[in-house]
Amino acid sequence: MSSPKLIIFDLDGTVLDSRHSILSAMDEVFIQFSITVPNEKKLLSAIGLSLEIAFETLLGDKNAHYAARMSDAYRDVILARRKAGTDHDRMFPGALDTLRFLESRDNILLGVATGKALRGIHHMIKTHELGTMFHTLQAADTAPSKPHPGMVLQSMELAGMSASNTVMIGDTSFDMEMARAAGVHALGVSWGYHDNELLFKSGAGQIIDSYDQMLPALGKILDEDFSS
Repeated sequence: MSSPKLIIFDLDGTVLDSRHSILSAMDEVFIQFSITVPNEKKLLSAIGLSLEIAFETLLGDKNAHYAARMSDAYRDVILARRKAGTDHDRMFPGALDTLRFLESRDNILLGVATGKALRGIHHMIKTHELGTMFHTLQAADTAPSKPHPGMVLQSMELAGMSASNTVMIGDTSFDMEMARAAGVHALGVSWGYHDNELLFKSGAGQIIDSYDQMLPALGKILDEDFSS
């Protein structure tokens, strides 16, 4: 059997198609605080950061002092939607089948590294019935915000994995920079929130355009045969 490998997934924009829910919640919070809503491109550019840092980035120096309060307001919006049963971000086509296939491999461990809080991860796992698929869950409340390498380093420590046998998969420059800082392989996806040029500039070794390309790309990176 091949040596153990760790494959870490970002969630928003990589596994989950959460664009609409994030943007609409952001809009609601900015309106609550009577602050002009940033354009969509700017909002998307901050996805992946921990919530308060994302708001600080979006608000700029003039309004940065609102970041903590707006972060709390955003959490309240999301929690209210969950209680109402309206928070059901779908998974991108092919994501579930890919995760299930990788989980079935004896030498593969799966992880999550996301700007969501842990309760957001657990909500996703419950909603999509993923059970105990993930060996390690790293979130905004367990490690410093991306692009700090803490999430990846903690994942490797928990899994007992070396950097050469670890891959970080994500859709933003923050994911790629985090992977580069941790010394692990960085695989970018083109269907998320940052463009390919920025992903490559930030450290992506390769970028794929669909989940159909995921297993061949991972096989090449990790020297694994995922053809069966």
